[in-house]
Amino acid sequence: MAKKTTTGKSATSTGKKTTPTGKTTSTGKKSTATSTKKSAETGKLKAKSDAAENLREFLVDGLKDLYWAEKALVKNLPKMAKNATSPKLQAAVNKHLEETKNQVTRLEDAFKAMGEKAKGEKCDAMDGLLKEAESIMKETEAGPVRDAAIIAAAQKVEHYEIASYGTLATYAKLLGENQTLSLLKATLAEEKTCDTDLTKLATTEINIKAKRA
Repeated sequence: MAKKTTTGKSATSTGKKTTPTGKTTSTGKKSTATSTKKSAETGKLKAKSDAAENLREFLVDGLKDLYWAEKALVKNLPKMAKNATSPKLQAAVNKHLEETKNQVTRLEDAFKAMGEKAKGEKCDAMDGLLKEAESIMKETEAGPVRDAAIIAAAQKVEHYEIASYGTLATYAKLLGENQTLSLLKATLAEEKTCDTDLTKLATTEINIKAKRA
């Protein structure tokens, strides 16, 4: 007796095709799992060989950034003072220069308190801010307008430092690094005061003169 066969159906009628290995695959569709995996991996960064593995190491890395930043600032603040026209602005910049020198020493003390060697690592943020400060001075005529520009550049630096010292102080407190915390808070207070003083100088004198120039 002959076997019955089903007619009217083929491998392609189900939307599938036979591969040379005999397996069937869906046609016209991408693998959702593969696509999602690729999307998740896009932009993922590989950590450097010396990347911080815990919060304490990250705190030390932050200290290295600030150590480089403050030393760079010591070299650049005299240029700002020299290009300022306002005696009050010159005095404010020179005052902060002396504070910054002390802040470098405080960072060295913070390293020591944590049993670490004082070492600077290039701070890309500060490097960029100082380059911008020089560019701003070149793009303004000497006088009130340049004075206003110097304050603007200086306050960008202050705001970066306030954020950085504040963050590291939070880490130091959490880690129980009390001596480091005290040193960071002392500098943080100075940075905030400097920022306030610059704002007062800008709003009561420098910006007004720049507007009239």
